[in-house]
Amino acid sequence: MKKEVLNYSFIIVGCVFMAFGVVGFLSPNKIAMGGTGGLAIIFNYLFTIPIGVLFALINIPLLIISIRFLGKYFALKSTVAIITVSLFIDITSEYIGLSALSNEPLLATLYGGVTVGLGIGFIFKGGGSAGGGTIIARIITSKTSLKTGTVILILDAIVVVCTAIVFNNIELALWSMISIFITTKMIDLVLAGRPNGRIVHISSSNNLENMGLLINERIGVNGTLVLGNNLSLSKEKYLIFVTVPMNRLNALKQLINDEDKTAKMIVMDATEMLGTKFLE
Repeated sequence: MKKEVLNYSFIIVGCVFMAFGVVGFLSPNKIAMGGTGGLAIIFNYLFTIPIGVLFALINIPLLIISIRFLGKYFALKSTVAIITVSLFIDITSEYIGLSALSNEPLLATLYGGVTVGLGIGFIFKGGGSAGGGTIIARIITSKTSLKTGTVILILDAIVVVCTAIVFNNIELALWSMISIFITTKMIDLVLAGRPNGRIVHISSSNNLENMGLLINERIGVNGTLVLGNNLSLSKEKYLIFVTVPMNRLNALKQLINDEDKTAKMIVMDATEMLGTKFLE
């Protein structure tokens, strides 16, 4: 019960952020977001029907389809999210009369993308969906080999093209692309968090046992030492896999350079780590 209350709290908070971004930044400046939200902004310009009403109408058939393909549980949370977003959008725009917080395209694009991205990220975190784009993506990816990101990218591209045609303005389409990009990054930030560590792969033809002990002693982290081969299976190689805090990365680089100048080092972001983060 506590988990579900938390999930629905995430969804409600996400709906508030998303509605605020649409009404306060994107819609007044004719900058479309991705997916069905972008279509709702475009249709609002064409037919002067409230965005929230359009957002709900566009997503109703998609929700019906999602019940069959994705299950009632996901559809229920998505229904709550879509209805709540629709209500918040129309309440803030039609009844409260919230005006554009900025008429500068750059500011509207940046802050609109950030707030909408935060909103969608919280909705995802609560286990729901913010609209038809993600629902369509889930259905297509469950039936084909396409990746979710690829499907969403195609759908967003269609929205951007429609923006250029309907508003007869290429610049608005370009601003929409930037907004969609920022939204995507904010979603990733909410779901995965900021990179709080680095994954380091160290390889060498020399024995790395001593280096592993030094890393543990001087850097204060543990890792994994593996003995392998090159691709032609003609030469043995030693590999070390270790995760280090960002503030210790330079010390690790210096240690590797001092101990084995032939060693190769690959560094990657560790955006999410479960369990014990850094073994002392």
